Amino acid sequence: MAFKTATTGSFTVKAYIGDSKTLLAFNFSGQAKAQKLAGFSIECKPPAGPSYYLWNLLQFQDPSKHAQVPTEKPQSTANAPIQKFRWTHVPGSAHQGLSPAQGDYTYTVTPRYFDGNQSMQPLDPSLSASVTVPVGPFKKANLSLGFTRGYMQSEAFVRHFGAGTRIVPANRPLQFDTGAQAGTNNGQAVTYSEIYTWMGSTARRQVFAILDAVLADPSLSLDVFAYDLDEPDIVGAFLKLAAEGRIRIILDNADLHSKPQGNKIPLENPFTDAFQKQAKAPAAIVRGCFARYSHDKIFIVSRNGSPIQVLTGSTNFSVTGLYVNANHVLIFDDAGIASEYAKVFQESWTILSQTKTPSQAAAAAFAKTSLATAAFAPPSPPAPRLSINYSPHSAADAGRILSGISDRITQEASAARGSVIFAVMQLTQSQTPVYITLSQIHANQNVYSYGISDAPGGVFLYQPGSKQGVEVTGKPAAVTLPPPFDQVPSPPGHEIHDKFIVCGLNGPDPVVYCGSSNLATGGEQQNGDNLLEIHDADVATAFAMEALLLVDHYNFLDRFAAKKSGTPKPAATKKTAATKKTAATKKTAPTTKKSAPRKRPASSRTKR
Repeated sequence: MAFKTATTGSFTVKAYIGDSKTLLAFNFSGQAKAQKLAGFSIECKPPAGPSYYLWNLLQFQDPSKHAQVPTEKPQSTANAPIQKFRWTHVPGSAHQGLSPAQGDYTYTVTPRYFDGNQSMQPLDPSLSASVTVPVGPFKKANLSLGFTRGYMQSEAFVRHFGAGTRIVPANRPLQFDTGAQAGTNNGQAVTYSEIYTWMGSTARRQVFAILDAVLADPSLSLDVFAYDLDEPDIVGAFLKLAAEGRIRIILDNADLHSKPQGNKIPLENPFTDAFQKQAKAPAAIVRGCFARYSHDKIFIVSRNGSPIQVLTGSTNFSVTGLYVNANHVLIFDDAGIASEYAKVFQESWTILSQTKTPSQAAAAAFAKTSLATAAFAPPSPPAPRLSINYSPHSAADAGRILSGISDRITQEASAARGSVIFAVMQLTQSQTPVYITLSQIHANQNVYSYGISDAPGGVFLYQPGSKQGVEVTGKPAAVTLPPPFDQVPSPPGHEIHDKFIVCGLNGPDPVVYCGSSNLATGGEQQNGDNLLEIHDADVATAFAMEALLLVDHYNFLDRFAAKKSGTPKPAATKKTAATKKTAATKKTAPTTKKSAPRKRPASSRTKR
């Protein structure tokens, strides 16, 4: 597992390495050293530029009663220490803008304490522990990762872009200038491009890195599976490649992507028209689906006709997919893996070229191919050990694959340090073995579980000192947040669109299940999808960090969500709000006279 540790006396800092972010975890060798603990001050030294303290916008009610560093801002953790035992730092706009430095970061963490009069004592460097870790895009051998930030329903979005700023123009066309002004924030103009850069994060960077490379090199061509397709700059890139004869697209044509809803026309229709008008052979487009959807989200890059690279994952090539949803992408710079995906594309192209509407026959035809009946397992190394399943499957194959995942989840209960960490869009189909198992795992005291779904069918909160897990809804109703928080917008569509599960993070065989598959029985039998199983500790760590951020953020929002009757929960006072925290607010609890941190998994967030 990718982490480094540093210890000073009884205090230990462990830094986990993710995708352009670091999870810092704090611990003491004994409870005595945690007595009168006021929190943690975190200083960060980037590879370029001066050191800075991470910020905490929740502060003491009366800072004059506590030791302060006069050269630091009130929100500096030097003056308002973080009251959590873990914290995820994402270098960015607060201190370094939208293009933070990449390289080695040194984090110096100092425990802070109250004196006998409940006043925080001065910062004591002799208690500090420092750890240095690389911070940058995740890459291991031939695999790179990317994650969207999303978090439109967050304090960070409001502070960066303003609560009333739109993410697309009113009555938006298929294409629009993303450099145009989207709104204002504190009197400053905000552009769509600035919003998209922040919200799309590393997933957006990976998507456009591939598109830019293909556009710049005439020897490269692109095959695309697309489900949702309306991101204006992606659309522009596709149309340019069509005019140059260097792209083929399989674009879903299920009703939601092809049939007008009242006066609203799916944007995939005008895209298809524009593509066909300017496409130069051999560029071509097929509109089709299997029994339900063509649900893949894939780029396959070829050089002079030979596949060399593939991008896959859960991220749709749309505004919501990249900028609202929580999603992931995986990029394999591997000719063997790219060639296998190219076979899937060609087989799907052949079948769907003959299918104008959802067709069980089309699904059955693919399910009989060797691509669907056996998992593809590329050589390892250079790739991490993995296998890939391509759907649609027969009922028997779908059941075998999903039951295998369910069994691995269940096995964690008998492991020495079993854990299940997940972000899955829905958990509502009772006939699906994975959903059944995930929905029940929180009640098992023998396994640590931490998960989130847009439709979990319930919210279960763990108790401090208990292994009983937490399952949080990722689609809270309208929220009314207490001071000092700003009110946050309610975004359109899904917020948790990810479909990944991490099992055995601290065990001998950590595994991640991810990709475009909804992990549902119906989808595996009826949709075109790909489901990856990756056995690698570093990959598992990166995915687990994303789930922790999502759970902590939406756990906070759930507490202030409107009740089913539509009546908001009573707004908390500032004092009560001191224990309410969120992954995307960059705010944490102030230290109070009556409250010190408890040893429990703590919310991790700093999304800048």
